Amino acid sequence: MKITFWISLFIIIYTFIGYGLILYVLVIIRRLLKGKRQIPVLSKEEFPGCTLVIAAYNEESIISEKIQNTLSLNYPEGKLEILFITDGSTDKTPEIVKQYPDIKLMHQPERKGKVAALHRAVEQVKSEIIIFTDANTLLNKDAMMNIVIHYADKQVGAVAGEKRVHSEERADAGTAGEGFYWKYESKLKKWDSELFSVVGAAGELFSVRRDLYQAVPEDTILDDFMISMLIALKSYRIIYEPRAYAVENASANITEELKRKIRIAAGGIQSILRLKPLLNVFNYGILSFQYISHRVLRWTITPFLLILVLILNILISLKSDEIMYDLLLEAQSIFYLLAFIGMIFEKSELRIKIFFIPYYFCVMNYAILAGIKRYMGSQQSAVWEKAKRKD
Repeated sequence: MKITFWISLFIIIYTFIGYGLILYVLVIIRRLLKGKRQIPVLSKEEFPGCTLVIAAYNEESIISEKIQNTLSLNYPEGKLEILFITDGSTDKTPEIVKQYPDIKLMHQPERKGKVAALHRAVEQVKSEIIIFTDANTLLNKDAMMNIVIHYADKQVGAVAGEKRVHSEERADAGTAGEGFYWKYESKLKKWDSELFSVVGAAGELFSVRRDLYQAVPEDTILDDFMISMLIALKSYRIIYEPRAYAVENASANITEELKRKIRIAAGGIQSILRLKPLLNVFNYGILSFQYISHRVLRWTITPFLLILVLILNILISLKSDEIMYDLLLEAQSIFYLLAFIGMIFEKSELRIKIFFIPYYFCVMNYAILAGIKRYMGSQQSAVWEKAKRKD
């Protein structure tokens, strides 16, 4: 029982803390041996043709702001095409896009889901580089230029931008937890990229070489993750570029954030099953190490181990006089108590951030358990009703 307890506790600590520490050490060693990776510098004439693809479904409330933001982005004149695809939209989104002659619109009444819409859009793209972004995010002015410069390196097959969550000073659990989570994720992605490759891209902002784009099945839940990882499987790197960022509002509340996380968790299990070759460290080396450490452990066994460690800790403490197990049980009890207080404060609309991080951590791991159950029960559709965001 004690051996199981310590192995489980080790995996938990490694998943959430240890991998980050080891990754940082490996990055430092790499810098000492090879120096820091130099970002290419391109003249305006050297920038390749680029297409910005935005899939928008019933986004009439924000689509005008998105269009204005898109038209203000910097990129060499004559080398950028903007494509909005609004398949299935039943509001005024297509009509609003039509008002802008500099934008290409693709629309059909039938709704087949985002994946089908993206594949349909990519078929029309002729440029060397494709950049994808969500309709509910705003990009910084130099985002596209900061992304595209990395393609001067022929080993780079995809580039991921940074997701930033806008949060107010008096944030609720969804806002505070999501913001903290993405700051930590961004740091890990930066180190992953510097060591070798980012493990998947987020749909808020990512790009690929057009000739490396591989259509994924239309029932794919995490299309952004799968599209980028299929490129990594071809021995190309995915670079992380924090100077290109997409800003979006936090989820409207923790319930909406939970809905989003459950979908991501279901998609995570689907992705792991479809990327089984990547689990072979002997074939994919450091990429497999990064993938298993950063994604697979989080999306599979770690949430179960959190429950197991608590149960084993209680049983061992009842049978053992060793103070170490009592201290560990007290530490776990305090953490979950803080999470419970965070839940109470959330329901009471009291804004004390220190309680929201443990609460969000528990919500995130519960979402993984719920997502696994939903996927195994074939209850998660790839056609997803988006989570509500704060205004």
